[in-house]
Amino acid sequence: MINEQLISQLVIIDIQDKLVDVMPKNDIKKVIDASSILIQASKILEVPCLYTEQYPKGLGPTVKKLKSLLPNTAIEKKVFSCLDDSKFKSALIKSRPQIILCGLETHICILQTALALKTFGKDVFVVEDATFSRSIAHHQNAIARLRSEGIVITNTESVIFEWLRAAEGDHFKMISKLIKE
Repeated sequence: MINEQLISQLVIIDIQDKLVDVMPKNDIKKVIDASSILIQASKILEVPCLYTEQYPKGLGPTVKKLKSLLPNTAIEKKVFSCLDDSKFKSALIKSRPQIILCGLETHICILQTALALKTFGKDVFVVEDATFSRSIAHHQNAIARLRSEGIVITNTESVIFEWLRAAEGDHFKMISKLIKE
């Protein structure tokens, strides 16, 4: 269970133009929309957010809809597990043991990053409605494998409302508006 926003970090993995272009259109739109909501909620609740780009020279930048919401610059990588990249590893906040993952592709970078983070001692949560693969079968297989390895599979609204913890205050009003849109 995600205890609170004070111990979480959000990681957006490789939601880049050329990867998005090869995904089923309806499915990838849902992933981008869910990721957008997660990013905006993380800003409101002051949950740190990192994002990566896999070989941006070849796969392009992070999609515009998300890039405009994201902090700083992307962590560029050529490895599948983000944890194998020294810049990523050093950007993780040690005092925040819960890592919330979303992005592309579930069966490659999400899977390898989640398993490595778990081995590294982090509590890992994969947001199923904010992840995808070119093939639905690969996505489903990766979700099943992650679950069998003890990774928590969750969804956008569960993460956000666990961060919130109560249906009151300005944060709740702002986030309720985000979700209704």
